[in-house]
Amino acid sequence: MAQEEHKTVGLKTLLKTVVVNNASGLHIRGNSNACVRINTKIRVIDDAFLTNDDVKKMAAAIMGEREKRLLDQNMSVDFALEDKEYGRFRFNIYRQSGKICMAVRYIPFKIPTFEQLNLPGETLKKIANNHRGIILVTGMTGSGKSSTLAAMIDHINKTRSGHIITVEDPIEFVHSEQKSIVSQLSLGSDTMSYSSALRYAMRQDPNVIMLGEMRDPEVIRAAMAAAEMGQLVLSTLHTVDAVQTLVRIIESFPPEHQGQVRFQMADLLRGIVSQRLLPKIGGGLIPAVEIMLPTAQIKKLIIDNKISDIKKTIQSGDYYGMNTFDQSLTALYREGKARLEDALDYSTNPDNIMLSIKGFDIQAER
Repeated sequence: MAQEEHKTVGLKTLLKTVVVNNASGLHIRGNSNACVRINTKIRVIDDAFLTNDDVKKMAAAIMGEREKRLLDQNMSVDFALEDKEYGRFRFNIYRQSGKICMAVRYIPFKIPTFEQLNLPGETLKKIANNHRGIILVTGMTGSGKSSTLAAMIDHINKTRSGHIITVEDPIEFVHSEQKSIVSQLSLGSDTMSYSSALRYAMRQDPNVIMLGEMRDPEVIRAAMAAAEMGQLVLSTLHTVDAVQTLVRIIESFPPEHQGQVRFQMADLLRGIVSQRLLPKIGGGLIPAVEIMLPTAQIKKLIIDNKISDIKKTIQSGDYYGMNTFDQSLTALYREGKARLEDALDYSTNPDNIMLSIKGFDIQAER
């Protein structure tokens, strides 16, 4: 493209492209075309070439003084912007090889329901109906954790009165007040840290507290303390399944404290929902979901430090609403919602899926 022919595409046009194409994200990088992510695949946007200067000007126009300061300090900054026409967008602006780059996630105005997210609604409603304890939604980046948490908070908001506090970095879905009042805090502008927000939240008469992420032992400890005081705490972890989630929490504490933490988690845990998004037949994405509920047997395994045995208990716990990833993926294939190759690619143990499809009753891997 000759320099004199270059015409900069505007950010609003790029955001419209995301919405119109039902894309989950947008990537903007200097001296290249902008790209969108559609059904897990990166696709180049034609006629959307941006120079380094274009991206710098675009970033400078949407950042406030706080965001510019954080970018200078940390080489990366997160924040959200709202477009009245298209919705909210979560931005991560970062430096790469001397360039300013942007990764953008789309957040619709309307909070999706469990049914719209293709999630097991009755089980998740049952989990969200708890009034005390800890609920964890886990998965890798881009697995739909924020949407699931938002659907849970929306269900609580619609079904019971109380005070819901969310602490996020940045605020994603915006909750209107329904049966509950809702206070949404943005990390950095409304509170300095998750642990600080939790300490002050205890003075704000909450019933439900949602944390964007359990980032470190200090936050985990504060969340457990809040749950022990009678609040329902919801949060996320970047872990692949229920077993790894429990191991991550317990092993974040010194060995001499881990026994006590196991007792606390056995008492406080109300459910672990782990997700993986895979391509759906006919277009779009669909979640495979592993669900662990605190049955008496699972509580005993946590206390006895037999965490690795929990997978087998989940697999045999369909009566309670539990299932493993491989069971969820097998069901998606049998229902004609996912291709076999995708189910195998996203599975924990592909052999389990093949045996199950052939009609064998398999045991969970140890």
